[in-house]
Amino acid sequence: MERTRFFRRPVVWIILVIAGAIALSSLFTGGPSFHRVDTSVALQQLNSGPANSIQEVTFQDKEQTLQMTLAQPQKFGDTNTNRIEAQFPAEVGDEIWNDVQNAKTADRISGDIDTQVSGDNVLLSLLVNLLPIVLLVVLLLFFMSQMQGGGSRVLNFGKSKAKMITKDTPKTTFADVAGADEAVEELREIKDFLQNPAKYQALGAKIPKGVLLFGQPGTGKTLLARAVAGEAGVPFYSISGSDFVEMFVGVGASRVRDLFEQAKANAPAIVFVDEIDAVGRHRGAGMGGGHDEREQTLNQLLVEMDGFDTKGGVILIAATNRPDILDPALLRPGRFDRQIAVDTPDMDGRKAILRVHAKGKPFAPDVDLDAVARRTPGFSGADLANVINESALLTARVDGRAITNDNLEESIDRVVAGPQRKTRVMSDHEKKITAYHEGGHALVAWALPHSAPVHKVTILPRSRSLGHTLVLPTEDKYTQTRAEMIDTLAYALGGRAAEELVFHEPTTGAGDDIKKATSLARAMVTQYGMSSKLGAVKYGTSGDEPFLGRTMGHERDYSDVVAAEIDGEVRSLIELAHDEAWEILVEYRDVLDSLVLELIEKETISTADMARIAARVVKRPPMAPFNGFGKRRPSTEPPVLTPAERDALKVQAEADGAEARVGGSSPNNNSDGAH
Repeated sequence: MERTRFFRRPVVWIILVIAGAIALSSLFTGGPSFHRVDTSVALQQLNSGPANSIQEVTFQDKEQTLQMTLAQPQKFGDTNTNRIEAQFPAEVGDEIWNDVQNAKTADRISGDIDTQVSGDNVLLSLLVNLLPIVLLVVLLLFFMSQMQGGGSRVLNFGKSKAKMITKDTPKTTFADVAGADEAVEELREIKDFLQNPAKYQALGAKIPKGVLLFGQPGTGKTLLARAVAGEAGVPFYSISGSDFVEMFVGVGASRVRDLFEQAKANAPAIVFVDEIDAVGRHRGAGMGGGHDEREQTLNQLLVEMDGFDTKGGVILIAATNRPDILDPALLRPGRFDRQIAVDTPDMDGRKAILRVHAKGKPFAPDVDLDAVARRTPGFSGADLANVINESALLTARVDGRAITNDNLEESIDRVVAGPQRKTRVMSDHEKKITAYHEGGHALVAWALPHSAPVHKVTILPRSRSLGHTLVLPTEDKYTQTRAEMIDTLAYALGGRAAEELVFHEPTTGAGDDIKKATSLARAMVTQYGMSSKLGAVKYGTSGDEPFLGRTMGHERDYSDVVAAEIDGEVRSLIELAHDEAWEILVEYRDVLDSLVLELIEKETISTADMARIAARVVKRPPMAPFNGFGKRRPSTEPPVLTPAERDALKVQAEADGAEARVGGSSPNNNSDGAH
């Protein structure tokens, strides 16, 4: 069937005709071939050959070719022939013509001399001259033929590229989504509204016109949309934001119209636009102004969302990583009525996600996925899926039958710091520097009161580092105190302090630590108001250029004097943390040396090893308590106890009382002596 359609196309036949004509023209061109020889050989035949040795001569001045037919075949190289030709430069054409005339006069040429310039092949020349016109006519005929009837491919430029999810498409359901319970609950309501609209309309509720899913990459926004498609039981159209805009003006707006016409015709329906920021960015900042094609597409999208029939049952679901650059008109109620944040999962969410991705995979009996969840704070759903997949690949690499804890640990390290660089060979001195650097991080973190526990220290090189120290919080945290942030600064500078203390000079290995510490210290001063000197004031504004797609730096809105004070406060915080790290390492230098020796021997040490080595390390008191209260005096009253805290204190008091009673009741000493 496809072959028949192919040969019915007029373009195919026109190309075949042109190719056949060129082939025929080549068949009619020329006769028996001439053997090419050097010009000197041909001139020797003309000037010194015997009488009547040349039967015929053809002199072609345009092609600068001399052809001769000899009376008798002769040996020319490996060829025995009587037909030879030679090519000559244009500037010696007159001389060669004189040689031909002299040979005729000397009777060395018995036949005629053909001096006619060989003409072009008429058919071939005609084809070459007419080829551009023919191609234009062919293209015109092609487009005209395609425009006839309803299947116009030209007009399909303006047709939507949305894919409709059918019953045959593999279904994703809400059971496949974990770690996003709030988002699932919101979307379940959308699904229920589409399936049971009367329940809501009886209460006067209107269907939401749009739902915007936003969050970091990998948190499951597209997965949620696929789950809605699998659960809703209504037509589901999926399209990417980049599919709307083409190089042709007006195509994007036309595709928007066509998409919503299809959805309205099949209502109730859901339209999902992935990466809507490709078409929905803030207007007015683009290079093309109001005539920008993307802006026309956005305008049409705004019109379509406003023009929904409130009883039509059409909902737009969109996903983006950058809600901050979307046009305000797109975000207002009445268009995207619901904006659902899809964040990285908490501890329970990570446990649920790991269980989903662990289905169907063999694990060793001692594998604890809850422990994996505790070791992966801040991981997105995609990161956790990658951890499980990497662990399975590592198991297969060594022909293992079940995924072990070591495989999971290595897969976490691969996601965090990249694959291990086994081919990178460090000298003993570099390995020692790295061991002291990482040991400095670990020891400072162990001694700080607000630092997260040390989980692992390694000097194995990976793609992004020569070693790393992993500290993991025991629970999810969403805010940080000033004391915790200063401890983070000290932990970051622990490696640099160890290098200075032991080797008396720093290395480039602390570059990333310094970058992170400086960024955090500047944020403490300019964003979080944690400087007692500068107060609770935000300094600087972010300059957003939506058409470039990201924040363009940090704009100053303060004087040079304030800028100098900011720099001074940042430097003070860095120095405070640096000094604290230095004092810890000086006090526990013997512990640091023991830690380094074990690191060099084992290359990786765990929490248990760290607890054994640093057994005598005592937690330090908090550094530089906040004193930026001014004339305000903090209350001496402690915070109110929550019911949970009161219950915990009550249980503790009861336990202490029971222990005291047991300790105070000693057994009676019954003696047989007389009183």
